[in-house]
Amino acid sequence: MFAAVLCVMLLAVLAGGAFAADKPWKLAHIRPEGTPIDISMKDFVKQVKEKTDGRVNIEIYPASQLGDYTTVQERVSIGDIEMQTACLSPAVTKAIGLNSMPYIVTNWKEAEKAYGPGGVIFQKMAEHLAKQDIHVLAAWPVYFGGIVLTKEPLAPADPNVPKNIKIRVPPIRSFELCATALGYQATPVPWADTFTAMQTGIVEGGIGAGAEGYYANFRDLAKYYLAVNDHFECWFMYINKEVWDRLSDEDKKTMTEVAQETEKARWKVAEAEEKQNEKKLAEIGVKVITFTDGELDAMRKKNAEIVWPPMYEEIPEADVKAVLDSLK
Repeated sequence: MFAAVLCVMLLAVLAGGAFAADKPWKLAHIRPEGTPIDISMKDFVKQVKEKTDGRVNIEIYPASQLGDYTTVQERVSIGDIEMQTACLSPAVTKAIGLNSMPYIVTNWKEAEKAYGPGGVIFQKMAEHLAKQDIHVLAAWPVYFGGIVLTKEPLAPADPNVPKNIKIRVPPIRSFELCATALGYQATPVPWADTFTAMQTGIVEGGIGAGAEGYYANFRDLAKYYLAVNDHFECWFMYINKEVWDRLSDEDKKTMTEVAQETEKARWKVAEAEEKQNEKKLAEIGVKVITFTDGELDAMRKKNAEIVWPPMYEEIPEADVKAVLDSLK
């Protein structure tokens, strides 16, 4: 019986296009329902279903329902979950840390050049994920990162002043080093556990997200938001390679085109949305602290001097140089 079913599936693929999953694929993301990523993914799956005549049917699982993004990335790699749109974990491939290298880009123009179609970081992420049996469809730019706190920091603009504040960092070395360079005490905590850690006082804030993420998830706890622009948050929409390979060329082309249009639309609104989310935090009583170009440059220089060299143990210095050269 199994052989007969397998034969039918193979013939369908060879015939050029009739493969359809026997049940909806799962697409995970890390934000609650109704947030921009959720709306964007709903539009993506709707278009894909319509344009493939229902052959590709995808269900969305928001708010880390299927696990922390690091776990889901591993599950996509083995085919247990078909898709995810989220930040990337360097747990398996350390060089993926290039995606969240602190201060590697400093403005939205540079970000689109590096993370957008044809960008060095996009290409490197696609190469690394391919080795994990993951196929990258598109990028989904989010924001420049910042720090959320439940208590007032000392000299927030001066990275050389110890803040004596414990903050959550993702279990990624670059964030730990960056937080320390900016004067904070770094405590690795998974994203899905951060609210509880802040609520119980295990940490007094966090780094690794931006105004959008903090508003969506921690607005009941946040007292201060520091727009330090420590990293550029760019998520990637990806799919298990074996699942991808079962699609016809026609359906692959359709999914790629829809994903690219989704990314293109996102680049047009992401920067303005970043400012809107900072405004939302201010409107609920969070003190939003911004910095001058000179202050941000001092933070960047300290990270380049202190954080980048040890990161070359994990991220090839040539990759960093390639990014910087592409921005000149």
